[in-house]
Formats: sequence, C-alpha cells, structure tokens
Amino acid sequence: MAPPLPFPDDLIRVQLAWTRTYEALAAHSGDAAVLRRRLIHLSSRIACHPFLATGPGRSPAVRVELRRAARAHAQRREAGAR
Repeated sequence: MAPPLPFPDDLIRVQLAWTRTYEALAAHSGDAAVLRRRLIHLSSRIACHPFLATGPGRSPAVRVELRRAARAHAQRREAGAR
C-alpha cells in the first residue's frame, strides 16, 4: 500500500467544509439553496486547487484519498477534543 499523499492543509479544510455542507444538505438542515450554492463554491475551490492540477493530483483516485484524509483528520481532531 502506498503511503498517503501529503495534502495541503488548506485543501483538507476545504474538503472538510464540503463534507459538512453536503451532510447538512442531506439532513435537510438549513436553507437548501444556500447550501447548494456553498457546495458549488467549495467544489470549484477543490477542483481548481493547484495541488490537484499537478501530475498525480489529476487522478480520480487522488480525490478519493483526499476525502479519506479529510475524514481521518476530522476523526483525529474529535478524538483529541475528548
């Protein structure tokens, strides 16, 4: 198994915001139009991030790894807050 990619902190933060926004939209909490617009904005920030514009960052598998890395980051943060 390959070691995890060193994603930039700002990219991890945007992915975490995207995930929280998506979960809020799925749970029907908040104004759906505002949440959809936020998802579009965050999606464009992720898609246009320089890290993902480089060679290995263009792979769809890297996007999956980004979501996993963001989840792991959130879990570590929650565990540290306990």
